[in-house]
Amino acid sequence: MIVGILIAIIYTMGSIVDLLFNTIWDNPNWDELFEIFNIDWLDWRLFVVAPLWLLVILIAIIAIWIGYSMLTTPAPVPLEELEEELAAEEE
Repeated sequence: MIVGILIAIIYTMGSIVDLLFNTIWDNPNWDELFEIFNIDWLDWRLFVVAPLWLLVILIAIIAIWIGYSMLTTPAPVPLEELEEELAAEEE
């Protein structure tokens, strides 16, 4: 679970945030600094980075879900105890 969270954070910082710093905030015009939607939507880097980021985040979410379910699911009952309970019920 922790590995999934770390992968999601590190990959987000290395892909989407890095792309934003390199394209939008590389040479900021201080008058247009807060115009976040002033993005070149046809930039090839956006078409490469965004789908890969979504795929990695989806895999990280699945890993987090599996880790959480493994942490919160109680341990199964040992077979010896089940056999003893079945023997006690039959008698």
